[in-house]
Amino acid sequence: MTTSPYIDVFRNRRIATVLLLGFSSGLPLALAGGTLQAWLTTAGVNIETIGIFSLVGLPYTLKFLWAPFLDRFVPPLLGRRRGWILVLQAALGLVLAAMGGISPQRAPLSLALFALLLAFGSASQDTVIDAYRTDVLREKERGAGAAVAVLGYRIAMLVSGALALVLSDQIGWRHTYWLMAWLMAAGMLVTLFGPEPENEPAPPKTLEEAVIGPLKEFFSRHGALTLLLLIVLYKLGDAFAGTLTTTFLIRGVGFTPTDVGTINKGLGMLATIAGALYGGALMARLGLYRSLMLFGILQGVSNLSFMLLAWVGKSYALMVLAVGIENLTGGMGTAAFVALLMALCDHRYTATQYALLSAASAIGRVFIGPPSGFIVEAVGWVMFFFFTTLAALPGLWLLWRMRRDIAGLEHGNGRA
Repeated sequence: MTTSPYIDVFRNRRIATVLLLGFSSGLPLALAGGTLQAWLTTAGVNIETIGIFSLVGLPYTLKFLWAPFLDRFVPPLLGRRRGWILVLQAALGLVLAAMGGISPQRAPLSLALFALLLAFGSASQDTVIDAYRTDVLREKERGAGAAVAVLGYRIAMLVSGALALVLSDQIGWRHTYWLMAWLMAAGMLVTLFGPEPENEPAPPKTLEEAVIGPLKEFFSRHGALTLLLLIVLYKLGDAFAGTLTTTFLIRGVGFTPTDVGTINKGLGMLATIAGALYGGALMARLGLYRSLMLFGILQGVSNLSFMLLAWVGKSYALMVLAVGIENLTGGMGTAAFVALLMALCDHRYTATQYALLSAASAIGRVFIGPPSGFIVEAVGWVMFFFFTTLAALPGLWLLWRMRRDIAGLEHGNGRA
């Protein structure tokens, strides 16, 4: 019995491992963020303290600082990538179990300390899982691997977010966090039986090499600065539109928070997952450059659906269409973009280079947010979404300029 080549790319042990590790990567995020905030709120902790707890998420933005340590040192079991994943999964399970035994009212400082440890361990686990995914997947599997990683991550966020909140009403916060600790520990089985990367290179000989080597190697490449600029700009239009989508739907066209929660968040998440899976499957046929170009164009054009909604006014049909198209194409673009980041990494320094490149990709999102409100006030919602479409063009132009370099990555050793 033959199957479609679009399906075949998902059917192997490497992809299955990446999917399940995506779940392991996504599970701790809400438990150190939104779910923890809900626990503090229901426990009667004052709002000032709850605000301070938001600082525990800082390790997620700084993880590139200790990524060289994860590249340089090799645990005694399971190799450089799986060894670190196993250690971090065990540590995260223990931290979650400890958090479950702490009272937010009586020991908020202790809970904050363990929440910070949870975020640090989670950010470190993300770094190593990103590196493992990059190292273990073959070139043709990168798009599919990116897609299933998104799927696993989003499912985990539902489990540790929405499901955890429901469970807290049924079994209490202590047992909810203990259950999450067991789920974290179960991920260790995936790590134990996951495949080792093929042709794993020797790690950096010194910590100095692990710090300097990734930068030196990347910037020694032809067009390194242009590649870096491409990473910053590729999803800029998508991020630009996303900065004020919720505000637009509620204040701009008059939908209720329930409408937005159900359609924008619920349908949006399903469309993102579907887009990532479909994009990952298409990439096996299209290749990296053509996928990036096609999905990038679709991402930019999708913003025009919000422009149409802003022009027509409140329409549930148009809202469903706009949210569905924007998230579907965004998921496709994410699959291709993550595959690009993987292709750019030298396997000696995957953890550090991937962490740095993903941090660079966030620069556009950080700086595009603050002026968005001023632009809306100046030109209105219709023109705002038109401008977000135009914001996609510089990235597409750079991609076209770098087409030979990007195409070369498809047949190289993971480096430009």
